[in-house]
Amino acid sequence: MNRHCTTTPASSVLLEARGLTKNYGSFRAVHGVDFDIPDNCFVTILGPSGCGKTTILRMIGGFESVTDGSLVLQGQPLMGVMPYERPINTVFQNYALFPHLKVADNVAFGLNLRKLPRDEVRRRVDKALETVKMESLAGRYPSQLSGGQQQRVALARAFVNEPKLLLLDEPLGALDLKMRRHMQVELKDLQQRLAMSFLYVTHDQEEAFALSDVIIVMNGGRIEQAACPEEIYHAPVNAYVADFIGGANLVRGNVASVDAAAGTAVIETVLGKVEAACSPKVAVNEPACLCIRAEDTQPVGAPETRSMAFRATVTHVVFQGSVKMVEVEVAGQRIVARLSHDVPAEPGDSLDLAVPSHRLRVVHGTPPEGGGAL
Repeated sequence: MNRHCTTTPASSVLLEARGLTKNYGSFRAVHGVDFDIPDNCFVTILGPSGCGKTTILRMIGGFESVTDGSLVLQGQPLMGVMPYERPINTVFQNYALFPHLKVADNVAFGLNLRKLPRDEVRRRVDKALETVKMESLAGRYPSQLSGGQQQRVALARAFVNEPKLLLLDEPLGALDLKMRRHMQVELKDLQQRLAMSFLYVTHDQEEAFALSDVIIVMNGGRIEQAACPEEIYHAPVNAYVADFIGGANLVRGNVASVDAAAGTAVIETVLGKVEAACSPKVAVNEPACLCIRAEDTQPVGAPETRSMAFRATVTHVVFQGSVKMVEVEVAGQRIVARLSHDVPAEPGDSLDLAVPSHRLRVVHGTPPEGGGAL
């Protein structure tokens, strides 16, 4: 997957958002956020309901006013520019296809509004439908299409106008799991073939990982972290990101020391005292947690696991197909491990587990309520 746009020179930045703020009366939905969208990049805003992600998308599209801050697209301010005057198109979750128009006419709608020559409209519509593999269904009505086919038509209608930026507001949310995963592959392939920037909004972590070059994690109207998926997963900046992305085990502890030059910290927890890589805000006398991923917690004696070892009592076992999720407890702390079915584990059993030191991370903050449990 393309990961070129996590750090990009200013000349390749498509959209700049600075101090972007949105108030609804006395309620502040977006708190002065800063971010860039590079050229030819798939950027996802990821967060729970009510975090402000869709509000940001709507401000960029011109469907919501901006309370404060600025939006600049290729050097041109967007403030005061009407939605239809912006070189930006949006794909919504409900597709918003015209039921009385055939597929080709739906795709041609925006081109006809611009009064382009008929031959030009036909050429661009044919190319767009070919791109989304819908040319054979050009004469059908939306009601005669499946959900996935309607999604392809909505995408074709959006990019046929050749926008600089394509906004996608949870467009796969109405599809079943199999179709959603298939469309994820098609979406990413489409973005790369069009060489166009996509800004995608979702609450689905797996979807964000599958699609994105850059993920912007939001919480309560603020950006917690913006980075490539690998960095978001393996180097979360705080307890919120660690918990929201993949549901890491978060063990409260006391930071004994920090080596800023090495980027490590020594933390004391109920599992013992350990030195591990740490996020930038970790400091002595500040709240911190030891972050442990379920897949990194393995039986003692497994390859590369002998590092931080502990004995725990199994409390729950959940079958998940190729693996099982095992919740254990040690000194009142719950830990979830993703184990092979070969590992015997039943409620009440004692289990010796270990985590490689290079897989541990100390993060700033405290665990969210309900984190780290099945």
